[in-house]
Amino acid sequence: MHARIQPGRTITGMSAVLVPFTADGAIDWPAVEAHIARTAAAGLTPAVNMDTGYVQLLAPADAERVLDLAAEVTGGDFVAGAYVADGPGDALALDAYERACTAIAARGGTPVVFPSHGLNALDDDGWVAALADLGGRVDRFVGFELGPMFVPYGRIPSLEAYRGLVGIPQCIGAKHSSLSRQLEWDRLAVCDELRPGFHVFTGNDLAIDMVVYGSDYLLGLSTFAPEAFAARDRLWAAEDPAFHELNDLLQYLGMFTFRAPVPGYRHDAAMAFVLRGWAASDTTPPGAPRRPEADRAVLADILERLEAWT
Repeated sequence: MHARIQPGRTITGMSAVLVPFTADGAIDWPAVEAHIARTAAAGLTPAVNMDTGYVQLLAPADAERVLDLAAEVTGGDFVAGAYVADGPGDALALDAYERACTAIAARGGTPVVFPSHGLNALDDDGWVAALADLGGRVDRFVGFELGPMFVPYGRIPSLEAYRGLVGIPQCIGAKHSSLSRQLEWDRLAVCDELRPGFHVFTGNDLAIDMVVYGSDYLLGLSTFAPEAFAARDRLWAAEDPAFHELNDLLQYLGMFTFRAPVPGYRHDAAMAFVLRGWAASDTTPPGAPRRPEADRAVLADILERLEAWT
């Protein structure tokens, strides 16, 4: 893999935006808006209505308001999860995906085709065909491979299916969240062969150095410290070896917060927001797993050390 390392490359960074909640369980809208702005100001592309933003748990009106805020704050320079709510055994709702993508594109954003029961119940050929059909209805989108450790309907299609995805002209890249280096390296090799410039957006919060091998990123981990991720990316572009020291500290944060159960990282992020003064409460919506109070001290130590880098 050493031959894959690409010193000095410019990394495209996208950061999933946490949706903070107030102590009484309401969405903290000023904090949401501030974090979208904070992410963009750091030089990362805000990614809203992703798993980090509780897209599966938001009311449709709230998810739409998040889109409006992203459009207002960024002027359209954002990506967003095109999420379709369904259940086990449901058929693919392609028209619903089209509506979700259209709502994002109408605000200037780029849709990320979020997995669903219906989409991931298809075999590999059907999965590719469905996304190709969607590509015929929208101008551009980002694909999304999401493992079952994140959601119960998650699935990582085969490498052959990924080759089919790369061949869809409207698909500009795909987020890969298997937490496997090897599977991601395999996808980078396919892109080198078939379509250089196709973005492999790593979603591997346990191996954030995948960017040195050619991956870009769309991470939930970066919501804890978008300015630190942006600083790390600049160090890589400048071929500054300090990249590795900052990356090690950020990876420590990732290994700690993305332990099982993985979705609990969102509560860690909420605690980090309180510690940083970005939110007043670490409340999470019903159905989201929570971390023990002892996490707070570890997070405070990591965040204090990160301050030296920004």
